[in-house]
Amino acid sequence: MSGTAGGAPEAAAETPAGAPVCSAKGCRADAVWVLAWNNPKLHTPERRKTWLACEEHREHLSNFLGLRGFLKDVVTLEEWEKGAAGRPADG
Repeated sequence: MSGTAGGAPEAAAETPAGAPVCSAKGCRADAVWVLAWNNPKLHTPERRKTWLACEEHREHLSNFLGLRGFLKDVVTLEEWEKGAAGRPADG
């Protein structure tokens, strides 16, 4: 898996056209998945941080978060956007 060695992903970004891209380090592919997570030592149980993933990096990023006990949910970007109205903003 290219671009994922060496630790945590980069902050989520968007292409010039505004399309969300994968959070894996060095990856500029379109995001397809949302990985919702929180660090229980830092965040309240209901808070959700997010990483975006392309098809190629979904498993790697999920494993990274899962091994630390941070991963809470993996859904498609489309599902996440449809449910955005019912979630509090992550600030």
